[in-house]
Amino acid sequence: MVDAFPAVRGKLLLNEPLAPYTWFRVGGAAEALFIPADADDLAEFLKALDPAVPVTVLGVGSNVIVRDGGVEGVVIRLAGRPWAQVTTDGDAITAGAGALDSMVAKASAKAGIAGLEFYAGIPGTIGGALTMNAGCYGAETKDVLVSAWGLNRAGERVDYALADFGYTYRHSQAPADIIWVEATYRGTADATDAVAGRIAEITSRREQTQPIREKTGGSTFKNPPGHSSWKLVDEAGWRGKLHAAPSPQGGGGQVQRAAFQLHDQPRRGHRRRHRGVGRGRARGRSGKDRRSAGLGNPAHRPPRLNGAARMGRKG
Repeated sequence: MVDAFPAVRGKLLLNEPLAPYTWFRVGGAAEALFIPADADDLAEFLKALDPAVPVTVLGVGSNVIVRDGGVEGVVIRLAGRPWAQVTTDGDAITAGAGALDSMVAKASAKAGIAGLEFYAGIPGTIGGALTMNAGCYGAETKDVLVSAWGLNRAGERVDYALADFGYTYRHSQAPADIIWVEATYRGTADATDAVAGRIAEITSRREQTQPIREKTGGSTFKNPPGHSSWKLVDEAGWRGKLHAAPSPQGGGGQVQRAAFQLHDQPRRGHRRRHRGVGRGRARGRSGKDRRSAGLGNPAHRPPRLNGAARMGRKG
């Protein structure tokens, strides 16, 4: 329970439904959702916020399922122009944590910087890419990252060089409480048309293997050590399976036939129907539990608040 919130310049919403902020459009509410105006606003908020209050960062919501019970504490979302700035200088490119990966790829093409084309195939933001060493088609964030900086739970600035991240496959050793603010990458000089051409190839490949025009979680299932997740799903008989449960809203989730991604079905589905896709049977046959990312409380209950009068500005 949060008794009071610091004053802010950005937006601070209480009991805010998180479904509209995720691609699957499902899930409960945040006890509080904070969209900071800029890095200074975020730093001051973190410094003044009770250290006991849980803080969760939500990016563009492309591969997140919010539990029906909502999320306790404060959910922070870096959204808006101040968080999505992308600049180039020679063969270097600097991007805000809220910038879409695909926009960074396009900016690199415009500047004639090769090496970041793979970001065109990732439906997320730079903050998420830093956190999980995002990658696809044989390239990863660690291949081009130079450095990044962010704020810890106390609102203090922390600077990280590439080596500090300790990157491995879809994993970073950086503390989980760091909220990334900005990253700098270095590629190699190349002709603009050549870079744009490779981005077009990646986009075409995605269109052939993924339902990119639907609400999809992209590569939802992480490869376990020594295994390929798509093979486990296939062996479990879940290729193209539809998982649904009766409800007034209808809807559900489906494991896409071509690339084994989780995507939404027509009409709004509940979080439980998405959460169930690709589990049970895959675990029973392989012993590996392939779970999609989830936030919040499994039980359906409203967040606890002491009243809007104690909040800072949020709307």
